[in-house]
Amino acid sequence: MISMGLVLASVFTQLPPLPKEILCPVMKSNTVEVASATKHRQFADYKGRRYYFCCGACPAAFRADPEAFAKNPSLPIALLELHKAKKKTPQANKGDK
Repeated sequence: MISMGLVLASVFTQLPPLPKEILCPVMKSNTVEVASATKHRQFADYKGRRYYFCCGACPAAFRADPEAFAKNPSLPIALLELHKAKKKTPQANKGDK
């Protein structure tokens, strides 16, 4: 019988890495540090994707008309959730040390 931990470890090894930076969907020439934007809650989720913003003014502009910015850089929320689960799964992190 295969353990769930081994199955998850296999899935986690195939995850693409998350970018450290992404372009702001509102001010497309500005780079956003994903960790900092996450920490300061400068992001919005829309149709299964997460959009990170360079400043406090951009979320309001995005929320006013998200469809206008939907084709701009973003990350799939499902990928973010898988990375979060990987951090919480000891079996998946054995090879990371």
